[in-house]
Amino acid sequence: MSSPSDHAGLAGWFYAIRWGEKSFIALYLSLFSGVVVALQYDAAAPFYSASTIELLIPFGDFWRSLHFYASQLFSLCFLCHFVVIVTAGTPAMPYAKWLLLVGSLPVTVLLLFTGYVLRADATGEAAGAIAENIMLSIPMAGEWLNALLFSIARDGMVRVYANHMVGLGLLWLVLCWDHVRRYRVSFRQHGGFTVALLLFCLVVKAPLEPYRLGVFHIAGPWFFLGLQELLRVIQPFWAGVFFPLLFLAALLLVPVNAIWRWRALRFAALWLVIYAVLTLMGALR
Repeated sequence: MSSPSDHAGLAGWFYAIRWGEKSFIALYLSLFSGVVVALQYDAAAPFYSASTIELLIPFGDFWRSLHFYASQLFSLCFLCHFVVIVTAGTPAMPYAKWLLLVGSLPVTVLLLFTGYVLRADATGEAAGAIAENIMLSIPMAGEWLNALLFSIARDGMVRVYANHMVGLGLLWLVLCWDHVRRYRVSFRQHGGFTVALLLFCLVVKAPLEPYRLGVFHIAGPWFFLGLQELLRVIQPFWAGVFFPLLFLAALLLVPVNAIWRWRALRFAALWLVIYAVLTLMGALR
């Protein structure tokens, strides 16, 4: 099994960063600011409550920005940490625990995605409508899954809000618990990272896009652009369900043996390249 010290240059720099610890720092800041924002959020008037939060509480725009950008950083650092785990060597854990860890990836994406939907602005509304169409395209279980996760057309933001605040967070904790309980993270060890994030959020506001008449193309969240582009050419089930499942299936094969490990990693790398190209196409549209 290789270790971070075995990698040189840019790869060595990437492996030297303590992504797991930084993801927890971002997660703590996201959770704290999320509680502040949630106290002012109204699922019955989502866009109004999100857009007027700076008028309702002191430094409201800062708290909303901190929640938004800390959540983004948590997801990115968590994914980088996962990359380090996969590429630095086959995880020394039972396959059942590896299965749980892989399952935490789509839950992390859903946590980030539902945060966009809850804004109920142009981006959030479009993302929510696409997500519902994808869920409903799943044979047999589609309506049940949509009712469990979104149900926006029927219940508005109530179901999404409950999942974002409680359901998905608890599910992520269950899936990652064996991994999480081993970490002891101190803000003092990541003071520069924390201060930089706080200062950034003081200066840069979180995005909130009002509706604009005459605009026919609304880009979804940055991590959703590739899927949105793929939806233009193939049906929702194949683009939104089957295609992402290919990536997860490749990850599930990583710990099987050395042969399957490298096959799975090559396939996962190819998948990421394809998705990056699709994302670039969506960003430039």
